[in-house]
Parts: sequence; structure tokens; C-alpha cells
Amino acid sequence: MLKLALRNVIRQKLRSAMILAAIAVGVAALILIGGFIQDMFAQLAEATIHSQTGHLQLALPGYFGAGSRSPERYLIPNIDTVEEQIANSADVQDVMARIRFSGLLNNGKTDLPVVGEGIEPHKEMRLGSYMMIKEGRRLQEKDAYGILIGEGVAKSLRLHPGDRVNLLTTTADGAVNVLDFVVVGVFQSFSRDYDAHAVKIPLRAAQELLATSGANVIVVALYRTEETDAAAAKIHASIARATLDVKTWYEINDFYDKAVMLYERQFGVLRLIVLVMILLSVSNILSMSIFERAGEFGTMRALGSRSRHVFQSIVLEALLLGIGGAGVGCLFGVLLALAVSAIGIPMPPAPGSNLEYVARIHLTTGVVAGASLVGLVGATLASMLPAVRMSRLPIAEALRTLV
Repeated sequence: MLKLALRNVIRQKLRSAMILAAIAVGVAALILIGGFIQDMFAQLAEATIHSQTGHLQLALPGYFGAGSRSPERYLIPNIDTVEEQIANSADVQDVMARIRFSGLLNNGKTDLPVVGEGIEPHKEMRLGSYMMIKEGRRLQEKDAYGILIGEGVAKSLRLHPGDRVNLLTTTADGAVNVLDFVVVGVFQSFSRDYDAHAVKIPLRAAQELLATSGANVIVVALYRTEETDAAAAKIHASIARATLDVKTWYEINDFYDKAVMLYERQFGVLRLIVLVMILLSVSNILSMSIFERAGEFGTMRALGSRSRHVFQSIVLEALLLGIGGAGVGCLFGVLLALAVSAIGIPMPPAPGSNLEYVARIHLTTGVVAGASLVGLVGATLASMLPAVRMSRLPIAEALRTLV
């Protein structure tokens, strides 16, 4: 039956070419669109990791739920010891401590509520590859009382590198404290809301401002984002245990999960549309081809073939066309994806973002396999109705078409 189906596909050159083209175009389109969406996910993930959260964060139990309201209640003691233990893992690139606080930033004329972080400048410089410096420079170890401010903060207070500001906050004991800082730079991350209120100062200055020696979170940067879950499990089992909570970057940023769910559903609808298009086009072409060959199938049944043999023959032809169309579509789609990725697609900032980016086609096994499956299933399903009709057509009526 397979040999017969292959001969029929080769014999019907024009019809087969039309079906192959319909399937291949649909498969290639799904590869390009799916790769574009996967690239968007990958770039959003890397922007989140390398401008704000790192790959993993460790904190005291309860901090990730209530710590933003009262971070002074969740200070990790002996942070150097914990950092040293985590840094010994082979998949860890950097380990850094952060202390978070809220306060008022004053330029001598007006105040602005800000959310601040005390950071280790030399380590954060390696992590923050997606954080752009719009003016000035990044924080360095020599900047004992330097401050890096978000673009929105700089616009609100009309600040530039070299300007002096006062930062007022409350200590862990509830007292009010204030320190003078010099603006060393203005940064821009992927989040406009974050830049509107964020400031960064050296960890030692933050500890002095808050009168503490601890930190709120320990941030872990990995060599590869794909190792996030394995590294989280390893750190939790060997180091954190019950003393610290370990959170991955996507658990901290629910925006990413929501964006992935939204676009995955949209892509699912697109897959369904392409499947319907393949069904309609292939079914139409197959129906025309099959009923033109009614006499051929009538002769088969007259010579002793059963109805199911006719049905199998037609479905096998469609299956072979689906395999061929999916293969051609995959090749065409991958070549187009490589060409588009080499050129790049300039994209405007995403909603709520500041940064433009260059989109590419991120090919994954799932995207290519999913597109191929749609083409294969579409061609097979499209053959079912014509195959059923032809297998049930009376032999005499089928043979009449030969006259």
C-alpha cells in the first residue's frame, strides 16, 4: 500500500506540488512566528536577569512576601559566610549581597520618594549587562558615597552626574538617618516604572545609612540561564535548607510568566488558524484529485480490493505529502530564520519598557517539531473526508467515470 501510495504521489505531479506548497508555507510561517516569540521570551528573560534580579535570590523566610514593606525586619547576618559557600558551586558565576530600603531623595529644592538598593559595585557591573548608562558611569569600588539613579529619578529632580543629593531613610532600629551622596551616573533598565523610583548606592554606604551589617538578599548569577532550576535545587539542598528561601528569577517576576502565558495562547490560536488553512486547502485539492481518479479506485475494488484498502491508499498519499511538505517547510523556515537573524529586526520598546531591541528568530526543537506536526496532522486530517467518500462510492458509479 505504501509503495502504491508513493507511486500515485509521484504520478500526480501538479496536484502533489500544490499540496506540498500549501503545507510548506504553513510550516515555514509557524517556524518564523514561533521563533520570533521564543526570541522575545529569551530577551525578556535576560533583560530581567541582567538588569534587576540575577538568576537566583536567597532571603530569610517571609521576605519575598512581606519584605518590600519592612525590609529592615529581614536582614541576613553573616552574609560573607553564605556568599563563600554558594560561590564554591561550579555553575555559579558571581554571588553578591544587596540591601533594600525606601527613603526620600532631596536635591536641595524638593524631595522624591525612592526605592534604593545597596550593592557590591564590582560584582553588579558584571551582572548588569542589560542596564544602560545614559549619563556618567557605573558605580565603582572607589565611590564610597556615590549614587546611581534611574532615568525617571534624574528627570524628576533634574539631576546630572556630579550633582550632590541627600538620602534620608529610617534605620533598622527606627531612627532617622541621612547621608550626602554624589551622583555618578544615570541608568536605564528595561522597566520604565523601576527607573522612575530606583537608586543604587554602595553596600557599605547602605549599611551605614541603615545602621546594620546585614543584607536583605543574596543574588546569584549563573553562567547559563538554563541551569537555573538545577542550581536552585542544589543550593537549597546543600546550603539554604530551612534557614533561607531560594527563589528563581521567574518566580520573583510574575510579569514574565504572565507575558509567556499570553503569547503562548496567542501562538496556540495562530497554530489553529494555520491548521484550518492547511485542512481547507489540502482537502480541496485532494478532493478534486481523488474524484478525478474515481475510475481508478473503482477498478481497484472491482479487482477485489476492499473499501478499507481505498481509504488506506488515500490517507497514505496524504501522509506522504504531509511528511514531504513538513520537511520542505522546515528547511525553508530554518533558512529564512537564519537570514532574518543575521539581519535583525529593529523593535520599539515593549509596553512599560524603555529599551529598544533587535529581534531575531530563536530556533528551538519545540518550535520546529510543533510546526512540522501541524503540517503533518493537517494533511492527514484533510484526507479523511475525501477518503471516506471515495471508499463508500458504489463500484458501478465509480467505473462509470471511465466511460
